[in-house]
Amino acid sequence: MQQLDRTLASDAERDAAAERLQVAFAEGRLSDSEFDQRMRSALTARTRAELAGLTADLPGQALQVRPDLAGARGPGRLAVSFKSSIRRAGRWRVPRRYTAVIYKGSGVLDLRAAELTAPVTTIVAVAYKSQVDILVPPGVRVETGGFGASTSASDGAAGPLPPGAPVVHVRGFTYKGAVEAVSHPPAG
Repeated sequence: MQQLDRTLASDAERDAAAERLQVAFAEGRLSDSEFDQRMRSALTARTRAELAGLTADLPGQALQVRPDLAGARGPGRLAVSFKSSIRRAGRWRVPRRYTAVIYKGSGVLDLRAAELTAPVTTIVAVAYKSQVDILVPPGVRVETGGFGASTSASDGAAGPLPPGAPVVHVRGFTYKGAVEAVSHPPAG
């Protein structure tokens, strides 16, 4: 019978488990709710055994995706940054669901000149010790969820939106970071 490691977990060990969960979420191995639950548990884990239980069913390393299987059709759905930055701006097609995972870096997703491909667009932003800014044009309804996501409006943001306005749903997950969706007038 294997004994559980009751050694108290360090911040570095909690950080490593959180990073592993973020990668698994970006790969599609965890659902939104499962990722949310496991991430909260990882950030509050007291022992190494608790951390081990959260990642026991995940592979040790991310699998490499063959370029010919990455889906050449349609807009990209995933951006990952490790100690770097992500910037999407100008004319680009935003898929129905877009995920950005940023580890110790920064991210800007500028939707002001982008083409939204669905009436409801979901952006999942994972910010580990990072800042992610999502710039949304006026006339688009912004909804936030997850933990660590916020919204604000700059000067010039319009009042009430019509019922048929496009929706950008931002699900933010942060650890020592921030995800902010800001309504801005169009660039120019």
